[in-house]
Amino acid sequence: MHSVSEENYIKTIYHLQEGSALVSTNEIATRMNTKASSVTDMLKKLADKNLAEYIPYRGARLTENGWTCAVQIIRKHRLWEVFLVQKLNFAWDEVHDVAEQLEHIQSRKLINELDKLLGYPKRDPHGDPIPDQHGNFEKTHKTLVSQLNKGDRGTLVGVMDSSSQFLKYLDKHQIQLGTSIQILDREEFDQSFSIQANDKTLQISEQIADNLYLKLQE
Repeated sequence: MHSVSEENYIKTIYHLQEGSALVSTNEIATRMNTKASSVTDMLKKLADKNLAEYIPYRGARLTENGWTCAVQIIRKHRLWEVFLVQKLNFAWDEVHDVAEQLEHIQSRKLINELDKLLGYPKRDPHGDPIPDQHGNFEKTHKTLVSQLNKGDRGTLVGVMDSSSQFLKYLDKHQIQLGTSIQILDREEFDQSFSIQANDKTLQISEQIADNLYLKLQE
């Protein structure tokens, strides 16, 4: 069993790690809003438990054990988000912080029964894949709006930014998972986009376009 703090570090490294590359101490400190010295102390603890490989002055990467642990934390987090939306009528911008607390529950039976109760969902309310009990993810071909060209169209299947502020912005413009979006134009000056969503024309910034995933239509 791991502490809440250890699990938070494991999950943070998972999200920052690209392939087998090392994640720097400063990257972790910035993401977790803490001191680099505190990160170093925790990385040593994770290394002692064979959850991470720590190389002084270079950074850390998750071991196989650490990776397995991270995936299970993510599984719990995303299942709880589905539960909160489907069963307790939470909005999609309200669930993240609550799921952050619930993800540390250790009972594997509880999580497997929760998965069964929800009908084995493949995606959370933000479109992120939910790993099954064996850690397998369902793959989806998706592309950020910022990488698309005029005339491209697709269905919104996920968001990069799941903050309350961003999700409320989408709600304001009635954009949700499943919304059909077409790229009408792109401004060379500031890389903003003109899109059609729900039969309405909307101007969005490059930052917003960088946070919307579409599954392209053939």
